[in-house]
Amino acid sequence: MTSTLPASMSAAASGPSPTRRRRARNWPLILLLLGPSFALIFLFILVPAGYSIYLAFTNTQLTGFAARNPQFVGIDNFVYLLNNADFLGSLGQTATFTLWSAIIGQTVLGMVAAILLSRPWLRGKGFFGAAVLMPMVVPEVVASLAWASVLSNSAEGTLNRLTGLFGSEPTSWLQVVPLTSIIIVNIWRGVAFAMIMFQAALEDVPAELIEAARIDGASATQVFRHVTLPLIRGPVFLYLLLTTISTIGVFGLVYFLTQGGPGGQTRLAAIYIYERALQFSQIGIGSAASIILLVIVLVLGVVYVRLAKVEV
Repeated sequence: MTSTLPASMSAAASGPSPTRRRRARNWPLILLLLGPSFALIFLFILVPAGYSIYLAFTNTQLTGFAARNPQFVGIDNFVYLLNNADFLGSLGQTATFTLWSAIIGQTVLGMVAAILLSRPWLRGKGFFGAAVLMPMVVPEVVASLAWASVLSNSAEGTLNRLTGLFGSEPTSWLQVVPLTSIIIVNIWRGVAFAMIMFQAALEDVPAELIEAARIDGASATQVFRHVTLPLIRGPVFLYLLLTTISTIGVFGLVYFLTQGGPGGQTRLAAIYIYERALQFSQIGIGSAASIILLVIVLVLGVVYVRLAKVEV
């Protein structure tokens, strides 16, 4: 009597499927192509991150006895930071800076610029787009020096010259409104990236849906709110995630303009970590502060991904 095996058992008996055999043959090529990238990520990201986590639980310093014989102190560095007014103040200033310059300023202006560029009636799109993109291609040091000249407290400063036309006295903008000044500068630097991402997202919105909404009597604001915005929610939240991460870690632009002053009014978290780790030589405390900042960024990232309802 002959028995017939199920198809699945017959396939298993005949050995691996062609797809599995093809994948097995491709593994050496995959490792050859991706191996260098994995090695670089391991050496320059994972190893420093792991070492930073180790340092966060020690009293390591750049000078003194602790530099030669660091001791394990457990969570003492974290307890110190969470009870330190300067560190908590830097987190608050970082939150304010990120909220107004990235989440609100860059997002809103970037969306406005993208909408304008998508309008067929706009004249001079090339010039307008180039003007918005210009700050993005300018090196950070050059941008900082340019804005230092604009915000200079002398009568020759660009902004003081403009306000002087209305009879105003020269003002030291980086002393009077330091946080507002660096927020404006960061908006100027980052609005181009927002415009590029939003413009690409707007081009994917079906024109038929917008036209149907207009035929139904929806205003331009209603079309944007109920049709366009829901369709580009994914790219918007992706941009918010990227700009939040980059803005929380802003260092050079702020340091060149104010160095965290005056009186710590612009001492963002990145400035605080730099001061503790390199100026005060407290590597352990600086590492612990960076770990706390990393945890905050990871939590925000999870929140953004949940809100966007996208698969990552």
